[in-house]
Amino acid sequence: MTASMVMDPHPSVLHMDEKVHKGVELVMDHRYRNIPVVDDNGRYQGVFGVNCLLRMVLPKAVLVERGLTTVPFVADTLHDLYVRLKAVEDEPITYCMSYDASVVAPDTPLVETLLILYRTRTSVPVVDPESGLLVGMISYWDVYGKILEQQI
Repeated sequence: MTASMVMDPHPSVLHMDEKVHKGVELVMDHRYRNIPVVDDNGRYQGVFGVNCLLRMVLPKAVLVERGLTTVPFVADTLHDLYVRLKAVEDEPITYCMSYDASVVAPDTPLVETLLILYRTRTSVPVVDPESGLLVGMISYWDVYGKILEQQI
């Protein structure tokens, strides 16, 4: 049993030349936590994720490393957050990419794959180690769908 047995072989992807608003659209339409980003040849480059989106809408003052630990005095509204998001929507997708996300190969053993999924708490890209091509994505939904298919 390997990663390829539980992966979605046709995941939604973003391309390096796309804008943040396209990533937001995919996240909201499908409730993805992260979306793989590929180059023009389908080679995996990294992931666009919701944590970065959240960082973009938070006030800069609350993100200062070793800064504030609580912010009950900040009274931003949903409209304030919207304005911050709109300010970055035309930035390139690379503005909000993680290049160090955990990946697995198609032949990674299933239990090892599930452990990575558990530890990272987000979907895992499946990348061919020789070509660098994105060949799939594994989410909790994919795994549990396959597990539930085993009912007799």
